[in-house]
Amino acid sequence: MRDRVVVITGASSGIGAALAVLVGEKGARPVLVARRERELNEVAARSGPHALALVADVTRRADVERVVAVTIARAGHIDVWINNAGRGITRSVAELTDDDFDEMMRVNVKSALYGMQAVLPHFKTRRRGHLINVSSVLGRVPIAPVRSAYSAAKHALNSLTANLRMDLRAAFPDIHVTTVLPGVVATDFGVKALGGGPDSRALPGAQPVEEVAEVIARVIEEPRADVYTRPVYRELVARYFGAEDLGAVEGQPPFVQAPVSPKPPAT
Repeated sequence: MRDRVVVITGASSGIGAALAVLVGEKGARPVLVARRERELNEVAARSGPHALALVADVTRRADVERVVAVTIARAGHIDVWINNAGRGITRSVAELTDDDFDEMMRVNVKSALYGMQAVLPHFKTRRRGHLINVSSVLGRVPIAPVRSAYSAAKHALNSLTANLRMDLRAAFPDIHVTTVLPGVVATDFGVKALGGGPDSRALPGAQPVEEVAEVIARVIEEPRADVYTRPVYRELVARYFGAEDLGAVEGQPPFVQAPVSPKPPAT
């Protein structure tokens, strides 16, 4: 990890901020990317003496290309690129508008595509590098239908990630491509979702953001193709896709919540 140049999008809060601080503590040179300058600089101040904050909107291809160019100019190269920026939604499929769907694809898929395409030429020239896309368990299993278009976007991101990995496999074996799949994480993701929503930090079993950052840091040091931030998520996905009838699994917890027993009448 020491001296590796690690670019992290969505680094002004949540997973990205925790990861920037952690890799900085491990001796890496984090490059923090987000739109909010004040928050970004505050995180950078806690991310080690070599942290670099770059204000950019990763839904704009030109901004992403600028981040690549500035990072290489200042740090000399890029070792790891982490597409972490994202946003949720709180709307069922029946309620989605065109703008809702476009926003989910723009923030969760196109921003990552821009990052992949911008950094790949540099990785290919060096014949090494590590690209990490932070996805979601919702990109594998429909355990939160209200996240509809977010789930669809993460499915798309998973597919792009796997296809890129296969594209590079033969000619560039030292360019690693990883999907990281968290579940519910204790951040402000829920309240900042399009359409609002419950605070993820208050949900039962929400994973501390530091745990997720540790998982990503480990995969930087020991690259793997596909990583769940908790073993239970892998087991859930295997159970779902291993079933003969997906509908039968979808009728069981955690896909549906167990009914709450009514309180006995007061006596």
